[in-house]
Amino acid sequence: MSAAPDRRLLLVHAHPDDESINNGATMARYAAEGVQVTLVTCTLGEEGEVIPAELAHLAPEVPQPGAPAPEPPAADDGITPLARHRMSELAHAMRELGVTDHRLLGGPGRYRDSGMMGLSTNSRPGSFWQAPLDEAALHLVRVVREVRPQVMVTYDPDGGYGHPDHIKAHRVAMRAAELSADADFAPEAGEPHRPARVYWNCVPRPVVEEGFARLRSQSPSPYEVYAEPEDVPGLLEDGVPPDVAVDGRAYAEAKAAAMSAHATQITVHGGGFALSNGLGQPLISTEYYRLARPQGERSGGPATDLFDGVDA
Repeated sequence: MSAAPDRRLLLVHAHPDDESINNGATMARYAAEGVQVTLVTCTLGEEGEVIPAELAHLAPEVPQPGAPAPEPPAADDGITPLARHRMSELAHAMRELGVTDHRLLGGPGRYRDSGMMGLSTNSRPGSFWQAPLDEAALHLVRVVREVRPQVMVTYDPDGGYGHPDHIKAHRVAMRAAELSADADFAPEAGEPHRPARVYWNCVPRPVVEEGFARLRSQSPSPYEVYAEPEDVPGLLEDGVPPDVAVDGRAYAEAKAAAMSAHATQITVHGGGFALSNGLGQPLISTEYYRLARPQGERSGGPATDLFDGVDA
């Protein structure tokens, strides 16, 4: 008999901090329930902006328009100071969520943060955006065949908001879900396995609007300036229901603590958070998902469990 937990969840994210923002409450809840939760992070976020002034020395050099991307200083293993720091932040965040299995796609430093869409860093050799799809997917296939998750979670085809690494993470996850079930593909990578469900992160507009209203109603207001609902990745417009709503309210504090662990990227305050742009957003602890392969309309609203209808 297998010693693996009956339920196994695999999440694929682009950078350290994405997992805590999108799925922190879900990860904490399932980990507490004894589910095997595995996180794969595709890059180390080398191009991330740095919020705390005392860590400003870690920030990458900003590429100039039309100029080649500057090469940041790196250790002999190719890992930059910011990347190494963000690895420690990720490990801290996983401790806050109770997740013990977190991995870097292809190993530490295998793929570099590509930066925001349109920057010269998109074309830097070794960037995740430039990685051959099946090569990157093979690294994930090895994890899928080892862990054998029933459920996978990643981004929608736009990566939630158009970041090249998020788009690439979506493509790699979807390709790996396909290839992992193909007995003729890389047999040395393990026995074939097909995840029963693949979900994409999302959040309904009414939930986002209620969250912003809650933040704005506080006195004093926790933020001077707020983002807009359209700035929230994976926004679902009215009339487009999610397939699953995972109630993680009991794990809101764990999610907030995990987000706070990513101190170079996030500040958490007053039931909300801000990225480097300083724009307040609501911290949402009921997290939403839609099926990559819709199975028809569901009566009675969204399911409450990512494993709903999935055999162990």
